[in-house]
Amino acid sequence: MTDADCSKKSVLFVCLGNICRSPMAEGVFLDLIKKKGLLDKWIVDSAAIINFHVGKTPDKRTMATLAEHGITEYKHRVRQVTVTDFHDFDYIFGMDEDNMEDLKNLRGNEKGKAVVEYLGSYDPEGVLIVPDPFYSRGMQMFEKVYEQCLRCCQAFLEKNS
Repeated sequence: MTDADCSKKSVLFVCLGNICRSPMAEGVFLDLIKKKGLLDKWIVDSAAIINFHVGKTPDKRTMATLAEHGITEYKHRVRQVTVTDFHDFDYIFGMDEDNMEDLKNLRGNEKGKAVVEYLGSYDPEGVLIVPDPFYSRGMQMFEKVYEQCLRCCQAFLEKNS
């Protein structure tokens, strides 16, 4: 990170493969801060627990859902979360229990500045887990994930802007 980056807040969204939930949340968050004129105040990224999809683009259903909501300029290539991320990001959000356990194990004894939380801990409807829509048929589950990411990101941003 550069010195200019140090004055920015930073958030990393993490899910298993970085092709559905975490890029959905990243795209939603980027859209929110763009609309609020806060793009220059935040560093936003997403990453995978596993390295299976590294270098690929998000699931086409994720991208279609974002596009359906007017988020058409979002671009991403899958990367895997690293120990360095705990030092580079202020907030790291996992989507479910497995993500949180994997993040805890990866962090180990690393200190770092990152606050690691469930993204769902900001859901005003009280839904802690963001479900993985990968194996669902159709687009309904992707839409539900979008709606939950939107609620959570809006609430987080209200609390941290």
